[in-house]
Amino acid sequence: MKALIDAARAVRENAYAPYSGYKVGAALLGKSGRIYAGCNFENASFGAGACAERVALGAAIAAGERRFDAICVCGGDLSVTPCGICRQALAEFTNNNNLRVICCAPEGDEVREYTLGELLPFGFTLKA
Repeated sequence: MKALIDAARAVRENAYAPYSGYKVGAALLGKSGRIYAGCNFENASFGAGACAERVALGAAIAAGERRFDAICVCGGDLSVTPCGICRQALAEFTNNNNLRVICCAPEGDEVREYTLGELLPFGFTLKA
């Protein structure tokens, strides 16, 4: 878990947030053991930006990873959790919404942990 937290904190420093000033980093742990990092970026045309979680997910998908064990999200404080769109995007690649969601602040040892199912109890799922 320490490597995941460290990766989220490190990539948060690269976030581009000139409008909100709210930097977020995310690190996604694939079933392979690889960590994929992403940070948020904003744009003057607000819809053209992206959340850190989906940037990390995109990097993982581009590398061929499709299943994940955990994601760490690092924002301004412990209250950070993935937004609804990010929760739904992550649900596409998890089994029974059991993905561990670890939330942390830029500094300190305290974390909050949830399952994706707790954060997205009635998400859309792929029906086979």
